[in-house]
Amino acid sequence: MKRLRDLVYRLYARRVEGRLDHAQVPKHIGVILDGNRRWARADGRTTEQGHQAGADKITELLGWCGETDVEVVTLWMLSTDNLDRPAVELNPLLGIIENTVRGLAADGRWRVHHVGTLDLLPARTQAVLKEAEQETTGVDGILVNVAVGYGGRQEIADAVRSLILEAAENGTSHEELAEKVDVDHITEHLYTRGQPDPDLIIRTSGEQRLSGFMLWQSAHSEYYFCEVFWPAFRKVDFLRALRDYAARHRRYGF
Repeated sequence: MKRLRDLVYRLYARRVEGRLDHAQVPKHIGVILDGNRRWARADGRTTEQGHQAGADKITELLGWCGETDVEVVTLWMLSTDNLDRPAVELNPLLGIIENTVRGLAADGRWRVHHVGTLDLLPARTQAVLKEAEQETTGVDGILVNVAVGYGGRQEIADAVRSLILEAAENGTSHEELAEKVDVDHITEHLYTRGQPDPDLIIRTSGEQRLSGFMLWQSAHSEYYFCEVFWPAFRKVDFLRALRDYAARHRRYGF
């Protein structure tokens, strides 16, 4: 029965992929990896096993992205709110994230970039993120933003702080700064400066909210909310998201 189900799934996925308009594939996809704990509970597993299953799914996702024209993928792996979780859950989760980031860097296909506030993270996690970014600087592949210790409001606050400090170093007065600061100035100080804004944001687990993910960058993003928990996310779910995106008419506020 399982073999027949797998065959039907592969045939359906191939059909969806065949109808996908590759000219309409998003260049930057943001993914809110949600539902690891609920998946684990539903499957009779531990929370740690749920987080590990979610981490294992990341390589699959990036492989699917590599088969299309996606250029940037932002993965929300740990929010600033998640840092308040009990140590009995947070410490294993940080270990899984560290191993995942090491694996992404070692793979050689992707360029890793951290987005988030490093100072909020343990020294060991900071070191792993810095090393992964340094090791993959010259990689000519998908840019993978690993959002660890990330919060959308925190990012905007950090961008404004960076802007003010830069102005102070250049001898710019408060009055001069107030006169010239605009959207572009703040954008240049975000964690994702120099990158295109996300065209499509996918959230798994059925939740229909951003929870603070890329608040600034997502002003004109399209959203796709998927019912399945992240560890159960399949290629056909990914292709459906791309197909749904390709069918939309983006207005950019007009």
